Amino acid sequence: MNFVQPIRDSEVLQDIKDFLEYTNYRNLIMFLIGICTGLRISDILRLRIRDVSGSHISIREKKTGKQKRIFITPELKEKLTPYIEGKPPNEYLIRSREGINRPITREMAYKIIRSIGDEFGLSELGCHTLRKTFGYIFYNITTDKDIGMLQDYFNHATSKITLRYIGMEQDSMDAALKRHKT
Repeated sequence: MNFVQPIRDSEVLQDIKDFLEYTNYRNLIMFLIGICTGLRISDILRLRIRDVSGSHISIREKKTGKQKRIFITPELKEKLTPYIEGKPPNEYLIRSREGINRPITREMAYKIIRSIGDEFGLSELGCHTLRKTFGYIFYNITTDKDIGMLQDYFNHATSKITLRYIGMEQDSMDAALKRHKT
């Protein structure tokens, strides 16, 4: 299994959003939900229109069985509103074109994310990239780099696991090696 990375560059992130908005709005919504909420792809694919119609997403996480309530950011709400308008509440948010009211598969989500990586020259992308990108951004925008809050949010056992998960451990090693003199 390949280890995937968060998208660290804010300009690349914006370019991806712009590209998806122009090419496939459904895929933009999937991407935005991932980077704005930190939900796992298995939970994103289970979302229905009714789950994103208010100010929060309430979901029981598939992996942990824990209930989670997530604020829908203004950026996400702005893109969701026209996407869900007029759709029935029970319709899957990331609906497949095949079958009647089925979400895309995890495999299809992976292919979509990999194709984004190919388009932008990013090789270490996968389904967890969205969640890791959320964590990376969250950690870097909190004024005190609150790893404890992010650790709780991700249900990780230790802050070290969370730092490794979001790529900060690698960033720290890279920075140390750049300073290293032989």
